[in-house]
Amino acid sequence: MSLFTDETESVEESPGRFRGRISGNWSVNGNPNGGYLMGIMVDAALRKSEKKRTPIVTANFISRGTPGTAQIVVEKISHSRQFQRFQVSLFQEGEEKVRALATFSAEKENCPDERYETGPAPLPSRDRCVSLPDLTAYGLFRQVELLLDPSCAGWLQKRLSERSENRGWMRLRDDHPYDIASILLVADALPPGILASRGMVAWVPTIELSVSIRNMPKSRWLNCSLRTRFVTCGLLEADGEVWDEKGNLVAISRQIAQVRTG
Repeated sequence: MSLFTDETESVEESPGRFRGRISGNWSVNGNPNGGYLMGIMVDAALRKSEKKRTPIVTANFISRGTPGTAQIVVEKISHSRQFQRFQVSLFQEGEEKVRALATFSAEKENCPDERYETGPAPLPSRDRCVSLPDLTAYGLFRQVELLLDPSCAGWLQKRLSERSENRGWMRLRDDHPYDIASILLVADALPPGILASRGMVAWVPTIELSVSIRNMPKSRWLNCSLRTRFVTCGLLEADGEVWDEKGNLVAISRQIAQVRTG
């Protein structure tokens, strides 16, 4: 069993009610990564769902989670021939921290209708990319390896860009086999794109994150990008894409977050 599997699994104590534990191994500045929290919640929901494919998950982050015990409540909303929908809530000490809607689809043996009008970000080879420095407070990057495109990594040396985008190669360090929960983590693991244009702002807390998983990757390394185009009254959007090395679209995401500068 991998560390990620061990730290996303929960125990069903009564029908639809699970007990899990949030680990500090997937945190940034002590705050558990939002995709990791979604992974915990979706792992519980999958155990109540008959359909296991290509989920669409939208999570609202109500208040900050912390490492420690958590309760996950899974409620089925609807069931059709093709889809099952669930509401999933994560609680700590009786306070709801995250609420998500998760839609799972039925398995399809073939999918002839597939069309991409764009493609993966044009990344340089991994040996030309930039590794993150040893950031003690970023436990997430002891578990996830990230190699940034040099063209958007200037913020690490206080060289800022006019374009609010981060992109690079990413993989799980322990070679955990990709599954739905780990793709949710990857979709939220890039540093915020706003860092490229504003530097190390104090905090970019997520308000809402929606991830649509399209395919399971066929490579260990993934091509990931995260772009912000609009900041309005301290709110930003961040659009993300995850591709594998075979050119298959793995996931797309849309995040709404705050910009809190020190």
